[in-house]
Amino acid sequence: MQTKPFRIGTRGSPLALAQAHEARDRLMAAHAMPEEMFEIVVLTTKGDRITDRPLAEIGGKGLFTQELEEQLASGDLDFAVHSAKDMPTVLPQGLHLSAYLPREDIRDAVIGRTAPKLIELPHGATVGSASLRRQALIRRMRPDIKVTIFRGAVETRLRKLDEGQVDATLLALAGLKRLGKVDVITDILDSDTFPPAPAQGAICIESRIGDRRTDDLLAAVNDPTTHDAVSCERAFLAALDGSCRTPIGGYAVCEGDRIRFSGLIITPDGRNQHSVTIDGNRRDAAALGTRAGQDIRVRAGSGFFDDWN
Repeated sequence: MQTKPFRIGTRGSPLALAQAHEARDRLMAAHAMPEEMFEIVVLTTKGDRITDRPLAEIGGKGLFTQELEEQLASGDLDFAVHSAKDMPTVLPQGLHLSAYLPREDIRDAVIGRTAPKLIELPHGATVGSASLRRQALIRRMRPDIKVTIFRGAVETRLRKLDEGQVDATLLALAGLKRLGKVDVITDILDSDTFPPAPAQGAICIESRIGDRRTDDLLAAVNDPTTHDAVSCERAFLAALDGSCRTPIGGYAVCEGDRIRFSGLIITPDGRNQHSVTIDGNRRDAAALGTRAGQDIRVRAGSGFFDDWN
């Protein structure tokens, strides 16, 4: 019988806290447990502290997870809640992604100041984004647009936009929904022409391998459809050695016992790209993602990746 609260690790941004609270609330409902049985522990990561440089320059995605994973490994946390798209494809030894909550919308949203849509922005307009994928796709759509690094919490980026630092910015629609900020959206980009980051819109829970008590707790909130789709997308990313240094888009859709994946790699300048589509049985989700990544790597050729790093 569990007598002390489960300790849930999270970053301290409003979005991270909203995601941690969603995980806690789903667990409370699934197990008929009181709020007192869960303690949300807020940690600041290096990625939160350093916001004036691109992630690629300071270490990549792991900068949002390292402190949480250290506390997990030591036993000071029972599990941690993350944005799945922030997770490196290789996790520290002894840790795994043990559950995925039901996924939100995968698409990117435009918040325009001088025009509502990217295509309608003035010639030479400036768009703020920290994502190399978004930067490359913006340049593919509008080579004349200037892209500037925009990091920080959602609220910080919206403030910078209001201050006139840029003409527009892009954010994940899922995050804006979770924060109750859909009113700021001026356009939503189609996922076929502007593919999202792998795992975008999904919340994952990380825990210790072999911790049966925690795994049993989390199994009740794991969403199989999200699990299979994101497993496929992360396998695609892993096959390409994807990180914050690489512009990669991709998403999987589950229909019954089938899964269909579409992926894209694109050069940072947006000029060259390769795409792949694959489908198969959901039980082979990860293998299909791997195959898609290997296929697109072969077709692109080694020279395609020369400028990625």
